[in-house]
Amino acid sequence: MERTTLNVAVIGCGNISRIYLKNLSGVFGGVKVVKCCDIDPQKADKGAQTAGAKAVYDPEEVFNDPDVDLVLNLTTPGSHYEICRRALEAGKHAYTEKPLSLTFAQGKELVELAGKKGLYLGCAPDTFLGSGLQTAIKAVNDGLIGRPVAGCAFMMCPGHESWHPSPEFYYDVGGGPMLDMGPYYMTALVRLLGKAESVTAFASKAYEERTITSQPKFGQKIPVKVYTHNAGVIKFANGALVTVVMSFDVIKHRMPNIEIYGTEGTLLVPDPNTFSGKVVLSTRENRDGAELEQVSGYVDNCRGIGVAETALAIRENRLSNASAALGLHVLEIMEAFTRSADELRPVELTTTPPPMIPLDWTADAGKLKTLAK
Repeated sequence: MERTTLNVAVIGCGNISRIYLKNLSGVFGGVKVVKCCDIDPQKADKGAQTAGAKAVYDPEEVFNDPDVDLVLNLTTPGSHYEICRRALEAGKHAYTEKPLSLTFAQGKELVELAGKKGLYLGCAPDTFLGSGLQTAIKAVNDGLIGRPVAGCAFMMCPGHESWHPSPEFYYDVGGGPMLDMGPYYMTALVRLLGKAESVTAFASKAYEERTITSQPKFGQKIPVKVYTHNAGVIKFANGALVTVVMSFDVIKHRMPNIEIYGTEGTLLVPDPNTFSGKVVLSTRENRDGAELEQVSGYVDNCRGIGVAETALAIRENRLSNASAALGLHVLEIMEAFTRSADELRPVELTTTPPPMIPLDWTADAGKLKTLAK
């Protein structure tokens, strides 16, 4: 590619697009948003105004534009597969919001298609590139907790119908707490502990119907078509057993987001849906724990850093960190929770996540901010 800047077209200009457009247009170099596409013209126009880009209302205008290098797919989960497939078939790199697809089979097809085409396919979340999780990952890799033996991950809330303006898809096929919030937690666990080998789980739903209490759809009923409480154990290749609960059926809880237990210590890991947060190490010598010094400067809401790092990886002809191969392993884990609950048996996993590409975060932060500017 002759250009030093990757031209990006955004498809899907809903709520999540705002932070992406802000960061890709002002924080990170190496990328330029050239088109904003949405079937709702008002959303496309607003996104284009934010990014200083052209508004379009038909994805075909994106796929057929030779000046578009990468399609950033910010549509709802049910459209992730189709938009990514069309982008790859059009010869464009792609990066999608989580999850990679609604099913492991679809995700695998996309990864294979990208490989066949020689294109990059990335997948959110990219929060593990922030200071909080990078600090935790380094602590585990440096042996500060010894050999990891166990862990826990909890994401429990009463659901999204009290605040989201259009929460129906959270309770439709492809929704639920596992596919909605699970990607953050599973990605963090995989980066902390490596390959997952199997999942044993149970699942339930507390309600057959939910009532929207947010505006503008206050009072509307939502049929619940998916599990809203998932509980199980992931066995990792390194032997660690991690208890996981993902739920939309819990009003209040006091459990940690993530803790990792090792032979020499315990690591309290921050919320994986954020880029920062305290990392606390407890050892035999200091059971009360001490906060670890952060290793990276990315502490704000930097959604879009995965796109910028993908652009950098393309320029440097190397693997990217927020890759679809990682997203596929995460998707297989999440699907295994449902399969295990449905089939009442452990589910063995078939994929292996790619390694974390080590970066000098001080140097690369500068690259990501100044590249091609």
